[in-house]
Amino acid sequence: MANQNNNKGGQQQDVNQLLKVRREKLQNLQEAGKDPFQITKYNVTHHSSDVKELYNAHEAEILGDRKAPDVEGLDDAAKREVINNDYNERREIMDAKPIEVSIAGRMMFKRVMGKASFCNIQDLKGNIQVYVARDNIGEDSYADFKKSDIGDIYGVKGFAFRTKTGEISIHAEEITLLSKSLQILPEKFHGLTDTDTRYRQRYVDLIMNQESKEVFIKRSQILKEIRNFLAGRDFMEVETPMLVSNAGGAAARPFETHYNALNEDVKLRISLELYLKRLIVGGLERVYEIGRVFRNEGVDTRHNPEFTLMELYQAYTDYEGMMELTESMFRYLAEKVCGSTKISYNGVEIDLGKPFARMTMIDAIKKYAGVDFDQVPDDAAAKKLADEHHIEYEERHKKGDIVNLFFEEYCEKELIQPTFIMDHPIEISPLTKKKPSDPTKVERFELFCNTWEMCNAYSELNDPIDQRERFAAQDANAAAGDDEAEHTDEDFLNALEIGMPPTGGIGYGIDRLVMLLTDSQAIRDVLLFPTMKPLDSDKKVEKRVEAPAEAAQAAPVVEEKIDFSNVQIEPLFQDQVDFDTFSKSDFRAVKVKECEAVKKSKKLLKFVLDDGTGVDRVILSGIHEYYEPEELVGKTCIAITNLPPRPMMGIDSCGMLISAVHHENGEEKLHLLMVDPHIPAGAKLY
Repeated sequence: MANQNNNKGGQQQDVNQLLKVRREKLQNLQEAGKDPFQITKYNVTHHSSDVKELYNAHEAEILGDRKAPDVEGLDDAAKREVINNDYNERREIMDAKPIEVSIAGRMMFKRVMGKASFCNIQDLKGNIQVYVARDNIGEDSYADFKKSDIGDIYGVKGFAFRTKTGEISIHAEEITLLSKSLQILPEKFHGLTDTDTRYRQRYVDLIMNQESKEVFIKRSQILKEIRNFLAGRDFMEVETPMLVSNAGGAAARPFETHYNALNEDVKLRISLELYLKRLIVGGLERVYEIGRVFRNEGVDTRHNPEFTLMELYQAYTDYEGMMELTESMFRYLAEKVCGSTKISYNGVEIDLGKPFARMTMIDAIKKYAGVDFDQVPDDAAAKKLADEHHIEYEERHKKGDIVNLFFEEYCEKELIQPTFIMDHPIEISPLTKKKPSDPTKVERFELFCNTWEMCNAYSELNDPIDQRERFAAQDANAAAGDDEAEHTDEDFLNALEIGMPPTGGIGYGIDRLVMLLTDSQAIRDVLLFPTMKPLDSDKKVEKRVEAPAEAAQAAPVVEEKIDFSNVQIEPLFQDQVDFDTFSKSDFRAVKVKECEAVKKSKKLLKFVLDDGTGVDRVILSGIHEYYEPEELVGKTCIAITNLPPRPMMGIDSCGMLISAVHHENGEEKLHLLMVDPHIPAGAKLY
């Protein structure tokens, strides 16, 4: 262990020395009047891929008729001579009509060979080899170049040529150091593999991982093509407020802030809907917005507190019209961005070229759960069914809510190919028109693809009287403790009373769409700067509770006093359990590898645990009220590992995490049992 520590210390010392050397090189340049940071502009004429394309085209034009040399029957030495002579002749012909270029980018590789060197320059569109010779750039420039470091940013002027190995390169005639890199990039062959570092230092990730760069280039292309598609259908792009007094249009918990100038509490928007509908009232018949929205919820592989949403509204159509638009747009995007309507996600082919399947929510539940909710008479019967199928619900829930819970439990996981799920219960759709044929349902659909909800669309409710009643029901839910319920928006109701035409509306999660079209496994892979827990958050907590060192020397340490006077503890069990029965429960120390909120569940967190076996263990626990997922990653907890799997929200929970529960002032308190991190995963409790 001591040797390991010494090695780590030595490595850190080596790194520090290398960083010191880089700063000394910069200082020497500055003292010589060659400060790279004083350069403000460099004329770039081409990117690396442009140079290669131009050279290939130029070569085909000039040397297209030239045949490869005939070396059949020659010995190796003669072959080499013939091939070398042919190369020299080709170079002479091409160099007589050179392609002059000026590129700039980051040096990712360097090989010094006396009077000549090779390096590799990486820019936006790829990378290209550069040949740097002392006789071409001058003795002083070459001496400076030899002292350069990987990561330095260079401008290169010269002409394109093809090496003897066939690689298109640039013969440098002038090189300029444009910026000095004072940090050390990750090792070339391993890249930047740590996901946490990749998300926190996206700038390094983009340098080292070409795949990451391609994802974000493709993301930009997706947004561009969405705008092109909607422009072709006469939609107008608009912008609406981010700071609002009433965060409506979705069921979500908003972020709250304060507007100092108005002395007013406001919220960050959770949706774009209500303002866009106001524009439909105003006569802008086709509008859309692509913008950031904010929901004060958990972070997991498919959710980020701030994300990009697109909503569009079209007058004089309904949800059927939105289905046609959605299917056409998804097919258009796949062709433009991916080159085919058949895409692959995680090895599974998804066909966006075929007509999308259509199914009502009731029919989907009937197909995958064997329950026909059209035959369920009331709320009580629905709750009884939920109990029988071990589906958790809240007391305030009605039949429509239970229908939705059944759908989430049994159906979503089955919807791989694009499928429109239609005609939702009215209880979960407060802004949607009722179906004339069945007022318990609404004209709404969600598109599911790869088991994900990709968009949500309505025949928009434009009856102000009905809308007021729906808002009142939402207010009642809020009063009953639903912090995601909508609230009555009087100005929006006034707009409806002015009169809104029949309208179809739809919302798309852009980040999830990008995940699908780029085969990305987590939402953080498609967000340039995803929400992350600050690295120093634990230190900040420590600083708040620790006294300064000087004060500690001057005064004795006082342990925190905890008031247990209001705590109520459940009575101990009087029934004794024999030792053999107790020992059948396998209590183990487990390390939390991942933790995320379970979609559409307020209570459940999904834990991916290291239990020492080498196989990840998944356990669901209803403790989201007490903990956010990100604060539990890396903790060491205690779990019972030999319980049979229990399905919860479509996920098998394989075990139980141990928590301590008590009551304080009539309120239940819970603490997840966390132990010393020195305890290894899999350690058994006796």
